Amino acid sequence: MKLTKEQILRYKKQISFPPIGIQGQTQICQSRVLVIGAGGLGAPSLMYLAAAGVGTLACIDFDRVEIHNLHRQIIHREKNISVPKVFSAMEAILALNSTVNFEAIDEKITEDNIDDYVAQYDVVLDGTDNFTSRYAINDACVRQNKPLIYGTVLNFELQLAVFNLQGSKHLRDLFPLPPDPDQVPNCELNGVLNTVPGILGLMMAQEALAVITGRPSLKNQLLILRTDTWSLNKISF
Repeated sequence: MKLTKEQILRYKKQISFPPIGIQGQTQICQSRVLVIGAGGLGAPSLMYLAAAGVGTLACIDFDRVEIHNLHRQIIHREKNISVPKVFSAMEAILALNSTVNFEAIDEKITEDNIDDYVAQYDVVLDGTDNFTSRYAINDACVRQNKPLIYGTVLNFELQLAVFNLQGSKHLRDLFPLPPDPDQVPNCELNGVLNTVPGILGLMMAQEALAVITGRPSLKNQLLILRTDTWSLNKISF
């Protein structure tokens, strides 16, 4: 693939950035990325991956936009309340970058269908909010040998990891079994400050771009960032 004049103009600032350059931008424009979830993590990830020039960007989500989503899921608009999130996201993505091939998948992921979706893409981002989905996504990525960008939020704390990258470890190496759902806090009960998932969504997008362009990324490490104190830890596993 050779970049067009329009692409060179659009992505001039990235191309001028030595860690990306023409080769990296070409890789981004050729890439196929799947974002699972168009919520607090998926919304910023989708926007920045589209802006970066990801060639094919897909999103799976079965929810509809609700008014309480709008404070943090910045891809959606008031006029799209009650619209399926993937179609609301598609509208925003194509308004930002009409050259992106956006695939809206209005469906719930299950253990029966996840492999079929994961197999079609180069990189997967997990923007879900429950451990049943997280483990199903992880296991499918392991079976399909696809890198997985993983992120989770609890209060002010972010956790970020890249699983199954070139033979690296994955979610079950870190946490072999999912926790009891009754023991897991969630934002429906505990609330969430809107900026916290936004920060993590951008970090997930950056790791996805690192994987696509072959730059160093998190590997066999869990990054933990507290956004109230800006304390940062990396745990090797």
